[in-house]
Amino acid sequence: MLADQWCETSWRARPGSFVSLMTLYESNFVRLRWLVHDLRQVDTQRVSKVGADCDLYLTPLELSRYTGVFRLTYEFEGETAPLRDPDLEVCVYHDARLAEVRSFRGFQRHPQLAKLQSGLKRELDQRWARNMMLNKWLEYCAERGHHF
Repeated sequence: MLADQWCETSWRARPGSFVSLMTLYESNFVRLRWLVHDLRQVDTQRVSKVGADCDLYLTPLELSRYTGVFRLTYEFEGETAPLRDPDLEVCVYHDARLAEVRSFRGFQRHPQLAKLQSGLKRELDQRWARNMMLNKWLEYCAERGHHF
């Protein structure tokens, strides 16, 4: 298993900086690979079912030679359609070994998260919040035993 503590951080990196954000993307890639070894092979929706957690869905949205865009989410029964929460769109750069959250459709449903997001004025800060969410959630999912 790859360990994200081996992701090199430049001596110039500060928490919240662009350099540190790139290290976070590297860590996201490593952690995502804890759940699915070869993301290039994911061409249809996959579901991970474990007894200690909700079903986890990984759905490819866009696939190309060097990148893939995936939805990673839990699905709950909604009144008219499934409710996805958290609902992350993750872009994976296979050649650079990076994974970045493009969008997180969860801030709107949770007042505390909406308040947090409204206080983030810089794009860099918003990217930090989204990608830190993914990083911690991937660790949580791996601890629960999820695997695709």
